[in-house]
Amino acid sequence: MASRLPAATSEVLTLLEAAGMVVIFTQLAWFVFVGCTAAATHWLIAVGCVTVWQQPPLLANLIGWLVAFLVSFGGHYRLTFRYQQNSLAIACGRFFLVSASGFVINELSYAFLLHVTNIAYDLLLAVILVAIAVLTFILSRYWVFRHRIS
Repeated sequence: MASRLPAATSEVLTLLEAAGMVVIFTQLAWFVFVGCTAAATHWLIAVGCVTVWQQPPLLANLIGWLVAFLVSFGGHYRLTFRYQQNSLAIACGRFFLVSASGFVINELSYAFLLHVTNIAYDLLLAVILVAIAVLTFILSRYWVFRHRIS
């Protein structure tokens, strides 16, 4: 397959493979895909709870997070970090801790910023979700789904 790629692309792939960077770039690509899917799920559920069922934004945020947790864990376990060797139970427990911690930071900052700014609740939630994603990737890669050393 590499022979069909332009020479510059092939050279870049060779350099990345030599540096062991293909794995991290692949993980980042899957993380972004799964994370965007989970964040969209979170946002859509939360906004739907507010607009359709007239739920308060903070409760709607909790409901959105609970649904998005399932999307996020499933995607990261099966796609982003599929080569990890932790059991489903260990990975799920660790990911729940990371996700719940991220949610606590999310909810506290969301409550505070809803109170002290005039930023629309939906835009504010979107910004906070993006900020939490960086922390989640780092903790997921290096703790939740890390490879066991034999």
